[in-house]
Order: sequence, then structure tokens, then C-alpha cells
Amino acid sequence: MIMAYIFFDLGGTKTRIAISSDGKRLGKVKVIPTPRDAKSGITVLKSVAEELAAGKRIKAICGGIAGSFDRRKSVIVGGGPNIKGWMGAHLKEKFEKAFHAPVYLENDAALAGLGEVKFGAGQGKEIVAYITVSTGYGGAKIINGIIDPHARGYEPSYEIVNAMAYRKSWDDTRLRIYLSGSGIKKRFHKDPALIKSRAIQDELACWLAVALNNVIVFWSPDVIVVGGSVMNIIPMARVRAHLDKIYQRILPPPPIKKAALGDLGGLYGALIYLQQQRMKKNL
Repeated sequence: MIMAYIFFDLGGTKTRIAISSDGKRLGKVKVIPTPRDAKSGITVLKSVAEELAAGKRIKAICGGIAGSFDRRKSVIVGGGPNIKGWMGAHLKEKFEKAFHAPVYLENDAALAGLGEVKFGAGQGKEIVAYITVSTGYGGAKIINGIIDPHARGYEPSYEIVNAMAYRKSWDDTRLRIYLSGSGIKKRFHKDPALIKSRAIQDELACWLAVALNNVIVFWSPDVIVVGGSVMNIIPMARVRAHLDKIYQRILPPPPIKKAALGDLGGLYGALIYLQQQRMKKNL
């Protein structure tokens, strides 16, 4: 029977699902709204996967979800409000039961970063920090083409940047309220894509510069790659200008590059991640 592989990227608002005939190249991609809970979500993903596979046997599945996984890469232990219905469930086991095939899961930003390292703006660099500014704010560190190990996932959106705001709510102290798409919408009562004010765009550029300063001092990367839909309204030149003022060290900050793979970064990362996991299993 002819085999096929399924890759997916489950973000805060949209989910992308792709077929591959050989596990090395992406085929057709379908985009659907992100299902709000794991039970219905797995059912929907299976339906779309079988439609894309068109009678082929699904040999393996690999995908990213917009949340932080436990060490076993099965249970989401942290994430934004849009994926609350996915948290707490043993996803790897549920996916494998539904698909009757091996399943490999990771954080969506980590896979997008891996895709950029192999095919995009992070190529040729030893230590790459990947940051995404979209519905949420996420990121991961990639070292020598491998997602850096972690015990509780990477959650840069929970970084506290305004401690005095705790008098109102601890949630108001965190970076996600100032920089994520959902946080921007909450503060300015407008979809980020519709924000034309240069003053607001410059404020967002300043917040991103603050975030990248912290990425540099925590992770010390060779390059920072920044992706996500909100970057369409944040001027990179202003980010660099603010960062030059904020980052006060003898060495200059590392290069800041825009992601090159766009919406497909997570799927390309899943492609590479599956290859790495299968190679590790065969050693």
C-alpha cells in the first residue's frame, strides 16, 4: 500500500495541515480554523489528513501546537487562551489511537524556528533564537540544528516586563499583553492588521526591542529570527534603532532577521523534526 506522512501546525487561530509522499518534501497544504478543544480537534485533523492522503496509508504524523509541552511531549502545560481546550490531555496517546501511527509533537514556535534554521533565515548559524509575534508571543532556541532541550517548554510570553502592574493583575505584567496579537487587540481595541498609527507601531517596535534584549542576554544567540503575522505592522528598522539604545554591551547585538518561510515555517520544521526523531529511534 502507498504510504504518506502528515504534518500540521496548530496555531492560535489557524491550523495548517500538509501531506508528504516521502517525508522529505511537502505536498498539498490545507488551512482550517484552529479547533478549540482536543477531542473535536483530533477528529477534524484526522478527517482533513485522510482527505489529503486520498486512500494512502498514513505512516507517521508530526506537528506543532501553540503551547508548552511536558518533557514527554504529550501534555500541554502552558499556553494562551485560544488553546485552553487542548491543555491537560495526553495528546500523543490520543493522536496515535486516532491515526494508528506514530505521532511526534512539539511547540509550534520551536518547529517554525527549526524550519528557519534548515531552510530560512537561520541557515549556517550555530545558535539561533527564533521569536514569533502572532496571536501569541513565542519562541525557542535552536543549537546546531536541534531544538534545545527543555523541561517545561519555552514560554517567553510569560516574561514579566512591568512588575508594578501586579497591583491590578499579574497578567498585566507579562510581555504577551504588550506584544502578542491578542494583547494588542485588547489594549488598542483593534485587530493588529488594521493598526496604521506610526506612534503605536513605534511603541510595539520598542516593546519588541525590549523582548529581544532579554532574548540576547538569556540565550546569547548568533542570530535572532523573528516571524509571525504581527511583524507586518512592526517596522524592523525601528526595532533595531530601539535595540541599539537598550542593549548596552561592548559587543554589538547579533543580527535580527525577518523569518523567510512565512506561514509554512512550522510545516517545514515538522518535516525536519520527524526526520530527526526517526533517525534517533533507529540509532
